[in-house]
Amino acid sequence: MSEGFTGGRYNRRQKGTAAEKAAVMYLTSRGYNIVGCNWRCRSGELDIIAEHEGVLTFVEVRSRGGSLLQGTPEESVDMRKIRQVRSTAQVYLHQNSAEDRQVSFDVITVMLNEDLSIAELAHIREAF
Repeated sequence: MSEGFTGGRYNRRQKGTAAEKAAVMYLTSRGYNIVGCNWRCRSGELDIIAEHEGVLTFVEVRSRGGSLLQGTPEESVDMRKIRQVRSTAQVYLHQNSAEDRQVSFDVITVMLNEDLSIAELAHIREAF
């Protein structure tokens, strides 16, 4: 996005950060222990890695602003994204000697208001 075009609006990174912070707050309020955020390797990035009731949970956070012209946050989790998250999670598990752990792949969707406050948040457990 070019500067000036945003006209006082928040950029994509700021929106993503706001959504991830909301997701972390939601998860911790539900008893999840946050193990890591924005874990990166060659194959991609894991938004949130959390532990809950013995299960290591990889959480993909998707957000949208007020308009759904680009589709819903849920619709943005396509097969390419699922493969990328699964592949990155495999690297994480291997590097942390956790291949034998029970895992879950969850999605948290966040609808943001114009001021980046949370309009709606949904947690889809075992999404893929």
